[in-house]
Amino acid sequence: MTKARAKILVVDDETNIREALAALLAADGYQVAAAASAEEAMQALRHEACEVVLADMRLQGKTGLDLLRWTKESYPATEIILITAYGSVEDAVEAMKLGAYDYLSKPVDRRRLALLIEKALEKYRLSAENRSLRRRLSVREEFSHIIGNSPRLREIFTIVAEVAPTNATVLITGESGTGKELVARAIHNRSRRREGPFITLNCGALPDTLLESELFGYEKGAFTGATSAKMGRIEMAHQGTLFLDEVGDMTPKTQVDLLRVLQERELRRLGGSRTVHVDVRFIAATNKDLESEIEKKGFREDLYYRLNVVPIPMPPLRERREDIPLLIESFLREFCTLHKKDLKKIDGSALDALLSHSWPGNVRELRNLVERLVLLSKSDTVQPQDLPAAIRGTPSHSPGITVQLDQPMSEIEKEVIQGVLEKVTANRRKAAELLGISLRALQYKIKKYRPAEPGE
Repeated sequence: MTKARAKILVVDDETNIREALAALLAADGYQVAAAASAEEAMQALRHEACEVVLADMRLQGKTGLDLLRWTKESYPATEIILITAYGSVEDAVEAMKLGAYDYLSKPVDRRRLALLIEKALEKYRLSAENRSLRRRLSVREEFSHIIGNSPRLREIFTIVAEVAPTNATVLITGESGTGKELVARAIHNRSRRREGPFITLNCGALPDTLLESELFGYEKGAFTGATSAKMGRIEMAHQGTLFLDEVGDMTPKTQVDLLRVLQERELRRLGGSRTVHVDVRFIAATNKDLESEIEKKGFREDLYYRLNVVPIPMPPLRERREDIPLLIESFLREFCTLHKKDLKKIDGSALDALLSHSWPGNVRELRNLVERLVLLSKSDTVQPQDLPAAIRGTPSHSPGITVQLDQPMSEIEKEVIQGVLEKVTANRRKAAELLGISLRALQYKIKKYRPAEPGE
């Protein structure tokens, strides 16, 4: 830190001493501000931070010790040097206990003052570097459960870093098992709300009536069995974050009620008339194609745009295969430690098979498989024969598709879509997953080729 950049605040109620010290420090190349009282110094620090405060111990009104206490509570990084004409061991001990950097007696020795200022600034600089390192480590910890270094994942890290400090609503989309909740937690942990609660609610895991009561809460007597009032998840997340997983499974009525909360930042419990104001950041997630649901009238368009302020699409594992070795290594360490096993390795051929698998269950499927391998493989190296048949490439008995050399690509694509739809009994969402395309893209192709679906 250069002298020209370092700022020092001089606090003394004697004008001539205050001005002399300020001039002395300015001549040494520092930026200098001055205050005639502790109260004035506090106001100056609120307006602009200083690296070092040089303050008289015995000020009119609040004392130098009062200023020291307040500064260390409000701006703990700022270093304080106290000066007095009535130096005593007791004063020095008290000042050091309260966090003063050092203590000087009047008349001030210019060389000692210059040395103390330089040392105080050096301590400030080292503390700043430590704080920066802790912040970087904190960021690394926040992303520690989202494993990978692929370009797609790095893009998501960048978005999270940019959106986390704001209060913007976020919509995380992607297939099941891609890590949507981990991203939501990373956003919360990097936000100004990190000290507040992180509340989750899986909208697809609850029946309609229970979802409403869990989300909005209820008053005593609101329905049979409501023997006392209960706070809903939105209220529980006050001054924190509410993560709504599988938001695409909400009923139309619940969607309307949620939209009102997003617009007005207030709600009414079930059976209640009192309006409750809430300060909540909303993060939603879904594995559904909400734009397609809007077209089918299954999801409200206005709610979609309220939720989709910042979209974060999570890539499936098959689209970031370069992360698979990192994930396997991490899961091996985790489960070998958990189950008290010697650390295992993956044979090269087994790794090739794992890299070639389509992973319809994404990271969750891979994680579960690695745990099974840790428990059941006999040697310290996982071999291809330890893998399930579907992954190691054992031929299946499913009928294939015969392709003629002169057959148009559109006909081949049509036959593939037809075959997959038959295999999954016309379940379009599952067919889209197997084909590695979005549901919307599949619906477009079905409309384009109009293959005959079973039962039509």
